[in-house]
Amino acid sequence: MGKPTGFLEFDRRNNPGETPLERIRHWNEFHPMLSQEERRRQGARCMECGVPFCQSGVELAGMVTGCPLHNLVPEWNDLIYAGSMEHALRRLMKTNNFPEFTGRVCPALCEAACTCGLNGDPVTVKENELAVAEAGFAAGTIRPSPPRVHTGKRVAVVGSGPAGLAAADQLNRRGHLVTVFERDEEPGGLLMYGIPNMKLEKAVVRRRIALMQAEGVEFRTGCDVGRDVSAEELLVRYDAVILCCGAKKPRDLQIPGREAQGICFAVDYLSAATRALTSGEASPLSAAGKDVVIVGGGDTGNDCVGTAIRQGCRSVVQLEMLPKAPNVRGEDNPWPQWPKIAKTDYGQEEAIALFGADPRRYCTTVKACAADDEGRLISVTTVRLESVQSEGRTVRREIPGSEEELPCGLLLIAAGFLGPEDYVPEAFGVARDGRSNVATSDGRYATGVEKVFAAGDMRRGQSLVVWGIAEGRGAAREVDEYLMGYTNLV
Repeated sequence: MGKPTGFLEFDRRNNPGETPLERIRHWNEFHPMLSQEERRRQGARCMECGVPFCQSGVELAGMVTGCPLHNLVPEWNDLIYAGSMEHALRRLMKTNNFPEFTGRVCPALCEAACTCGLNGDPVTVKENELAVAEAGFAAGTIRPSPPRVHTGKRVAVVGSGPAGLAAADQLNRRGHLVTVFERDEEPGGLLMYGIPNMKLEKAVVRRRIALMQAEGVEFRTGCDVGRDVSAEELLVRYDAVILCCGAKKPRDLQIPGREAQGICFAVDYLSAATRALTSGEASPLSAAGKDVVIVGGGDTGNDCVGTAIRQGCRSVVQLEMLPKAPNVRGEDNPWPQWPKIAKTDYGQEEAIALFGADPRRYCTTVKACAADDEGRLISVTTVRLESVQSEGRTVRREIPGSEEELPCGLLLIAAGFLGPEDYVPEAFGVARDGRSNVATSDGRYATGVEKVFAAGDMRRGQSLVVWGIAEGRGAAREVDEYLMGYTNLV
């Protein structure tokens, strides 16, 4: 390493951020970059640890630790310290097609496994990655590079989320003719419509799409495969089809009053907010002036908190069925396992600053909804939960007498997903596994239907952007080998 003692000399320093009360006034990203000199110091903190767990991507205790893309983290951290951002970018792009996305929205599995984090603060791997990517765009190093030779093979990719984009990018680089089908009006999938602008500005997504188009990838938007275009048509016209439609079937609430107006799924709410922002029109699902209750304590629930605040909600409450995680690692959760600890994300920080209290209520869920005479939601009844053992497993049970009525004009369901929507798998006749995902053999992407492959959340279930990219790259390798008899993709 260029600075073997860097982790002893320099403290971790994150990108600065606007205060919560400042950033809720706009929808833009709010973490400006560190100076180039300070970024070099952060790169210098990457120690010569011998075994770089940061790039391992292995499962420990049922959770993955380290980067699923196996990014060459120590190598490009060393190059950052040396001031060679162009060479750092070359090493980064060997494993990650879209570091400008993961550098913004990845939960940083790499940092959880960083050896510096064993007895101190981990290296700012995620922000270092973003700095390398943005330096590449600013310097013009990241520019269109169309393939010099085409194979003549045609591949259809259904869905333009992280997995679909990664598969398309890899196969296009290989020289195949790639067409991406997207049912929404713009490509990007959850990158465009599922992640709020303050976490990932849509100009960043459009910049990458424009680059891929300049390199030869064709995008057909507003085209719903399985409805507007038949599976038979794709199988006739293309040599291979990759299904990357995501896991978009939301988990619902089966409670009295569910039919009231003012209840919607979080993904629909966030999508509507993004469409309103990009079009300049008012969102039909706005939280303005309303008491908002969110069911779900994950990242999507937090995004709903931040979005509702920016729309001008009157209040916001976020319900989580599980107890609050500990503030520090437990003895049964040692490094380098993923740390099961409590965190306060940007939306919750903003709610605390604006309303004076944490919006989260743990061990709580919605039991019923009430509407006015016109069918509009006016309140929800919540109930506390306790953990009990039943038939050898832990279940959640209501605590009698713990009900509470909350005013609510907008109830957002962010309770996860139950796999892909049915019509695309049914159109292609692919098998499903026990969780309703498209079934493939272990470590493979072929579905069992000739020419048809699957990747991303549609194959593995709801997951992270970094896993989507890894899945897309894996599917591209397998499709390339299927088409050519061998592959040189990595």
